[in-house]
Amino acid sequence: MRVVLQRVKEASVTIEGQVVGQIGQGYLLLVGFGPDDTEETLDYMVHKITNLRVFESEPGKMNLGLKDVDGAILSVSQFTLYADVKHGNRPGFSNAAKPSLAEPLYQRFNEKLAATGILVATGQFGADMQVALVNDGPVTIWYEK
Repeated sequence: MRVVLQRVKEASVTIEGQVVGQIGQGYLLLVGFGPDDTEETLDYMVHKITNLRVFESEPGKMNLGLKDVDGAILSVSQFTLYADVKHGNRPGFSNAAKPSLAEPLYQRFNEKLAATGILVATGQFGADMQVALVNDGPVTIWYEK
């Protein structure tokens, strides 16, 4: 599982001109799954993300977590995080989990995030999405398990 986390002032996902997910302050998560990901992988990522402290408690000190600032999460599925670009100019995606595995993992991941008490908005798995954000910092963190 790979997650690119961006601290945002706001973020949204639009599909065919309709906003389907939107948050204010919080995290935009770009989420990809590999073929070996499990419930244990999801639990690890949920713990790491929901306990991350990257909001400022005072100038220059990142010491507050998402719950401390009443932040939210916008979770967007993105199989392209598993792109193989070692050969040629066209990325290969054979390292990404097949949709039949990735979609249920994505849904379960979002459920587990929401179960922590954090507001979770989402994109739509497999859709052509336009993602807009105002990056805060910028602060961008890469997770892989």
